[in-house]
Amino acid sequence: MHLMIVNNTAMEIWLNESCTDGFILLGIFSHSPADLALFSVVMVVFSVAFCGNVLLLALISIDPRLHTPMYFFLSQLSLMDLMLVCTIVPKMAASFLSGRKTISFVGCGMQVGFFVSLVGSEGLLLGLMAYDRYVAISHPLHYSTRMSQRVCLQIAGSSWAFGLLDGLIQMVVVMTFPYCGSRVVDHFFCEVPALLKLACVDTSLFETLLFACCVFMLLLPFSIIVASYVRILGAVLHMRSAQAGKRALATCSSHMTAVSLFYGAAMFIYLRPRRYRTPSHDKVVSIFYTVITPMLNPLIYSLRNRDVMGALRKGLDCCRSGSQH
Repeated sequence: MHLMIVNNTAMEIWLNESCTDGFILLGIFSHSPADLALFSVVMVVFSVAFCGNVLLLALISIDPRLHTPMYFFLSQLSLMDLMLVCTIVPKMAASFLSGRKTISFVGCGMQVGFFVSLVGSEGLLLGLMAYDRYVAISHPLHYSTRMSQRVCLQIAGSSWAFGLLDGLIQMVVVMTFPYCGSRVVDHFFCEVPALLKLACVDTSLFETLLFACCVFMLLLPFSIIVASYVRILGAVLHMRSAQAGKRALATCSSHMTAVSLFYGAAMFIYLRPRRYRTPSHDKVVSIFYTVITPMLNPLIYSLRNRDVMGALRKGLDCCRSGSQH
């Protein structure tokens, strides 16, 4: 009995000391059989996302046939997805398996910065990828000039730059707020809205600015996507070749699937009024764009793409011939 009291006291001291230097992430899974099964599913999804994005990056860099603007943008999307899952899932898994749910103050700040930067960059990139598809389908003769290497680098660079700027600003502001009360974050990673609930100062002004920023970062690229696809649909309807129209729609449907998953989850999280938000809903929906979308993107863009599948078969053939020799 005395030993149990000592152990409980030591645990309380450890938690209190941890709280002064960082936060406690409650996570999303308990240790019930159902949650253990769900955790296993998430880890399988993470493994598929990691391997799929690494493979797609390797194929695009190795195969000269994939050195085109569309695949350059896909490589940037895969890099963002790869960094996103590695920012969130390993820490979540380590906390769940070890039972140590603490995260340092610096670690939490870095997670905020990387997460906001990558989600913002990916949202902008998806919007600009729609413009690339519009030019390819509506103005094929001018595609090489309109989407030159310089333009592609500018598009990708602007996506990364805006995302990084947004992430840096949010990280600095959130981490300068005083947290003098509870340090228990009701989430499985350091998300800005979940952290703001713990601040012991009025954060309403920053939350208003954050909402405006989310509107801009989500609705601007989404508007570009809608406008691009309206024009693409008009161009497809005027195509004389039915086969060419089907190919164009097949290419665009892959992009639209990825866009729907990403923007649907992000808008549900960040554009809802605060009074309708609940931690349980936020945690479940966050799984979509932190784990599921990064897994689906390489599958959507590879399994439905003859060029990527051809590059994969070519790579496997080279591996077989090399092993035989």
